Amino acid sequence: MAEKAAVLPVEGRRNVLVTSALPYVNNVPHLGNIIGCVLSADAFARYCRLRGHNVLYVCGTDEYGTATETKALEEGCSPREICDKYHAIHKEVYEWFDISFDIFGRTSSPQQTEVCQDIFLKLLENNWLSENTMQQLYCNSCQRFLADRLVEGYCPTPGCNYDSARGDQCEKCGKLLNSTELIDPKCKVCGSTPCVRDTDHLFLELPLLKEKLEKYIEETSVAGSWSQNAIHATNAWLQEGLKPRCITRDLKWGVPVPHEKYKDKVFYVWFDAPIGYISITACYTPEWEKWWKNPENVELYQFMGKDNVPFHTVMFPSTLLGTGENWTLMKTISVTEYLNYESGKFSKTKGIGVFGNDAKATNIPPELWRYYLLTNRPEASDTLFAWTDLQAKCNNELLNNLGNFINRVLSFIAKPEETVGKLIEQYINAMDKVKIKQGLKIAMAISSEGNAYLQESQFWKLYKQDPSSCATVIKTSIGLVYLLACLLEPFMPTFSKEQLNLCPEEHLSFCDEKGEIEKAKRPWDLIPSGHRIGKPAPLFKGLENDTVNDLRDKFAGSQAERKLRTEVAAQLEATRI
Repeated sequence: MAEKAAVLPVEGRRNVLVTSALPYVNNVPHLGNIIGCVLSADAFARYCRLRGHNVLYVCGTDEYGTATETKALEEGCSPREICDKYHAIHKEVYEWFDISFDIFGRTSSPQQTEVCQDIFLKLLENNWLSENTMQQLYCNSCQRFLADRLVEGYCPTPGCNYDSARGDQCEKCGKLLNSTELIDPKCKVCGSTPCVRDTDHLFLELPLLKEKLEKYIEETSVAGSWSQNAIHATNAWLQEGLKPRCITRDLKWGVPVPHEKYKDKVFYVWFDAPIGYISITACYTPEWEKWWKNPENVELYQFMGKDNVPFHTVMFPSTLLGTGENWTLMKTISVTEYLNYESGKFSKTKGIGVFGNDAKATNIPPELWRYYLLTNRPEASDTLFAWTDLQAKCNNELLNNLGNFINRVLSFIAKPEETVGKLIEQYINAMDKVKIKQGLKIAMAISSEGNAYLQESQFWKLYKQDPSSCATVIKTSIGLVYLLACLLEPFMPTFSKEQLNLCPEEHLSFCDEKGEIEKAKRPWDLIPSGHRIGKPAPLFKGLENDTVNDLRDKFAGSQAERKLRTEVAAQLEATRI
């Protein structure tokens, strides 16, 4: 089979570069990670393709840094072995969720080293870097400096007092920290109390780049319609005052610093991780600069959770601006708040919540998971995952609304009011502005209109009394099914197209140039007369109370507690035998 040609920017077309925050390889991604970055970005990338735009969707695993070294110590293997193991796990999870990456790469590549070191040398040449001595925690027992994630303690932020704050950031309040600020710090490797020692490091002089950065933020946050939580987090950093930011660490697993004095150090993961978007693209195509050094013809959309914002709106653009090169800087940032789990928070480090492999093990189809997470997307405030809510949305919205309408039309084989045309315009307006949850809600409103249209037409009576009118109703309704399959493709890519028996080339693209938006407003004309549909079957199955209660009990507590319950149950079973 011939190798698929790389997607490259095309002159005269709208070229959209989509990135999802690179998931870290220290655990299996949980549902909060999935909706926070890869699934949200996937829905938007699919929508852009539906609109006829030229799209490249880039993601991959973030593999360097302390978290990898810590996980390797826990599992008794090398950092490379950890990365290989969890990269494969992440890839499998995202494939099951039907995430449409153009490339899913990794940051531990030769291209990452090359691009990262080249950017560093340009910053050095342009005098945006400084040297300084900083105090860092040192563990006498382990005989090593403790990188950020190898130390935990109480958060020093007034009113927080979280007892498991990391050396770089508090997971509870989101405050960025230095490890020496922690109250009662402990080494995560041996549990002893570390001491403070001096060590030399390199710093990015953010205060000197302030003028360039603020000009970029002021212009782009408006032009790119940044989400309010992104603007708030960015302004908080600026108002606090930019400070020089350390870009090196005393580690072995990372990109080596190409400087004689610092050759035994590596780059701080939050300096090199965003550069991973670029290096992963370089792994995809040697012509990567056509995407990343082409701001006149490429729009960059970035998706992430709220704790990643300052690194993408302050650190990463400052780094690129400092090189003096013509980089494609982020146009639009879409940020999610937290998806909480039942009565607490999802946590990879503590194993709390439903993880990607857990979702697969429930035997609930990925389309349902995609729908639930996207309709529950925490866009403006935290949202809650609850098994009963999953059940309600499955049974009431998918089964009784969307599934019921489509199955009635396909199994049964006037024009709708102007409402459908207006809803299509509202859908496109919402999705263009990356209001993903609102776009999904509008698409579902068309399904509600379809159900009402079928009910009001009383097609079952028309079938005997007025076959001609019945044919018009069914032709219109089957067009609405097709329209829904297209509008919902970014959210649930495969749910009804197979039953429609249409080849991919026949799908609407909603491309402005083709005039297909106007065509979509005439559902009675969408499916040709005489078209033979596939075999109808119910699209969704309801979730029973017993199933939901069993799943809630199964995934209660941490991963460690679940494992213990399984082992105890196995022992009891063995005793009975």
